Amino acid sequence: MCRTNWPHFSFKNNKTYSAFREPLTQVLADIPKKESEGNRPYQMTMEQFLDILTYYHIIHPESGRHLIQELEQDSFARTMIAPIDGIQKSAFFEAMHSRDYEFLVKVFNALCLRAISVLPKEYSDLGDLVAIDGTLIDMVFSAAWADYRKNSKKAKAHFGFNVTHSIPSRFTLTTGKADERKEVKHLVSKGQTAITDRYYQCHANFDLWQSEGIHFVCRIRENTTKIIIRENPLTPDSSVFYDAIVTLGSTKDNSTQIPLRLISYLVGLKTYWIATDRFDLSAEQIAQIYLLRWKIEVFFGWWKRHLNVYHVLARSYHGLMIQILAGLITFLLLTLYCRNSFQEKVSIRRVRELRIAISNDVYLSRFFPFSPLIRISLAPSLSYAKT
Repeated sequence: MCRTNWPHFSFKNNKTYSAFREPLTQVLADIPKKESEGNRPYQMTMEQFLDILTYYHIIHPESGRHLIQELEQDSFARTMIAPIDGIQKSAFFEAMHSRDYEFLVKVFNALCLRAISVLPKEYSDLGDLVAIDGTLIDMVFSAAWADYRKNSKKAKAHFGFNVTHSIPSRFTLTTGKADERKEVKHLVSKGQTAITDRYYQCHANFDLWQSEGIHFVCRIRENTTKIIIRENPLTPDSSVFYDAIVTLGSTKDNSTQIPLRLISYLVGLKTYWIATDRFDLSAEQIAQIYLLRWKIEVFFGWWKRHLNVYHVLARSYHGLMIQILAGLITFLLLTLYCRNSFQEKVSIRRVRELRIAISNDVYLSRFFPFSPLIRISLAPSLSYAKT
């Protein structure tokens, strides 16, 4: 039986993947390369390590072992993603637990700046808005650091979500039972407006944020004691039925020392009480800002469901930091890809198209490397590629 020898081809011509990775290529040019600080050189560079993790979130294999198998057996992954000499399972998982994640922090921050410069600015009349919330991550029982409750281990990731550009901007990682209110100072900057739910109500923090120039729009519990200083006029036919300058708290020890604004409005049969220091906006605009907090919940749901970020590859705090940073970097790359290629926001439709296009480019490069007309005519029929 005669064996056919196909012509040589190069995966470097995969235009779809190159377009997706282009922003990463640009920011890496300005970040110093990270070298091994020990006697043994890296089996893979930090850039290659990041490429592997990005590939994991795009293609989302079932596990770390499945990822290593893809890097060994899939032609595209072996040629375009993995190091030239391949990568051993032990070396990959050692990297997850030991590589310096500050390199990934620099990449994430650089991509955030690039996204902000490219993405359209929404709600500009409302200021620089950051929705803040936390999400729990299930950990294995042997992850002793992830303390949550008896016979349960969970980590908690705390995010600042840039509502103005619809991208995650900051995050911290703690044990599952850590107090989320203490993380706010790491997630928002002076001049920005933090949008938070009832759990973040803290009268001492309200005073602190005002003194530091951090704005806030925070839902509070309805039964909170309110001392009215001055009532503001209401707009006729508005859903807002309360607008006043107040102090909160029933005793001297737990009351706010700096007056703030409190509004209340109805959505259907549900009443919302919102504390804020935004005296420059109308009550209706304050209500609109709190409604935008839902954007971070949408992000959580989309990120978990479509990028496989909570299938934990490492049980250590260090490894989980690396995985979350890589997931955030992947999301930013997808955001920039959708914006640059389609002038759209990131969507699962475009992610699926990206996966199919990468597979199709590989298929066409392999079997029809010298026939662009054949490649063009066959491309529409290749929609069966793995998604």
